[in-house]
Amino acid sequence: MLRVENIDVYYGELQVLRQVSIEVREGELVALVGANGAGKTTILKTISGLLHPWRGTIEFMGRASHKLEPHEIVSAGLTHIPEGRKLFPSLTVRENLELGSYGKQAKRRRRQTMDEVFALFPVLKEREKQAAGTLSGGEQQMLAIGRGLMSVPKLLMIDEPSLGLAPILTEQLFNTIKKLNQGGTTILLVEQNVFASLSMAHRGYVLENGEIVLHGEAEKVLANEGIRKAYLGL
Repeated sequence: MLRVENIDVYYGELQVLRQVSIEVREGELVALVGANGAGKTTILKTISGLLHPWRGTIEFMGRASHKLEPHEIVSAGLTHIPEGRKLFPSLTVRENLELGSYGKQAKRRRRQTMDEVFALFPVLKEREKQAAGTLSGGEQQMLAIGRGLMSVPKLLMIDEPSLGLAPILTEQLFNTIKKLNQGGTTILLVEQNVFASLSMAHRGYVLENGEIVLHGEAEKVLANEGIRKAYLGL
């Protein structure tokens, strides 16, 4: 479904990604893990068209998506839920959700998709007329995921969903992400909780200093001695 091949990405003269290659197959949940500053968010921004690779290619559904504008990539079925949620705090929950469905196909399905989001996150239905900025951190993350789902994605990229959340909320959120994947949504997950993300993923990639240093079946990546020492303290 998604193929990233040998991309180099720069911020000005600073090279952030070096020869990065990843792929995501239809129906998978793929975890991308690594230390802060390794370049994980840069990968997602490049896939979603917010940044452009200096070298390399990106294909989504067989199409050269690195040549498309961000809104065209979303319309093609690839949605990016950014780190920090990036909600519109003065708009209501419903208005934030509606903004996720501006594409033609998504707009036609808006009512149905919103019902599905409210079924997934009942608290959002309860708070639909409330300003997004007044929600708790966990509720805001639910809204960010709900807004992403409103675009009717084929592939959903989620960046650091557990950031700033209490452990019990994090567990609930991971269960929701797993449920979405089991329901047929393909997911590329960037997450600081290495153990939790790899435990529920099909495959994993480890990024260090802008380079992929390890990849494979998630169980094998999690069992790697170097990963266990570096990220799990084992």
